[in-house]
This record gives sequence, structure tokens and C-alpha cells, in this order.
Amino acid sequence: MLLSGAAWAETVEVHMLNRGEAGTMVFEPAFVQIAPGDTVKFIPTDKSHNAESMDEMMPEGAEGFKGKINEEIDVTFDVEGLYGVKCLPHFAMGMVMTVAVGEDVEMPADYLEGRLPKKAKERFEEQLSNL
Repeated sequence: MLLSGAAWAETVEVHMLNRGEAGTMVFEPAFVQIAPGDTVKFIPTDKSHNAESMDEMMPEGAEGFKGKINEEIDVTFDVEGLYGVKCLPHFAMGMVMTVAVGEDVEMPADYLEGRLPKKAKERFEEQLSNL
């Protein structure tokens, strides 16, 4: 019997919260490491949040995504590498997370060089210490 790779794909839930273990305006968990083909389900546990990819913080060839405010969105990550994810309304408050796809993911040298709000950069640095 043959099984397709999709049969083994996993779904990881990430909650968008006004307050969590790491403070205010957070994704929980803020860092996930998944295999190519796995899905992240972004759940607006608290209202007024969205999840969207950051074009300058994703692997070449990867497809971006943008959820609507208060929308639960499932995103399947097929391209290995790092993905920065933000909540647009709360980006300046540091509401960001990192999705690492693959086993041996390395941070590109220029990954944090874009124009990031101070709190967002601090949270990305903390998340990337998990690599």
C-alpha cells in the first residue's frame, strides 16, 4: 500500500492573542518548526488580529499569504526556509512570529536588516534563538 506525503502532513495551531505568556499582542506559539507540506492554522482567539507573511522575510519562490482581520486561515508551507509572519494592526507593537520550514534552517545574513519596529525586531531575535 502506498501513502502520499500529504497523508503524513501535520497541522500546527497558532493563536493570535491580546495577552499571552510573552506579553501583549502575541502569536502563541511565536516560533514553530515544521516539515515542508505541513500546515499552520492561525486562529484569532482574540478579535482584531490577522496573520500575513512578510515579503522581505520569506524564502525565494515561496508564496505569500494575507488573512483578513478576525479570519482563521490555514497556510501550507511547501518551500524550506524562514518565514516572518505579522499581525498588520499590531506590527508596531511587536506582534510577529517565525515559521521555520525544514530541519536544517539557517537565518540569512540580511534577514533582520529591513525596516522593523523595535519591538518586532526584539521578538524576532528571541524567536530566532531557537534555530
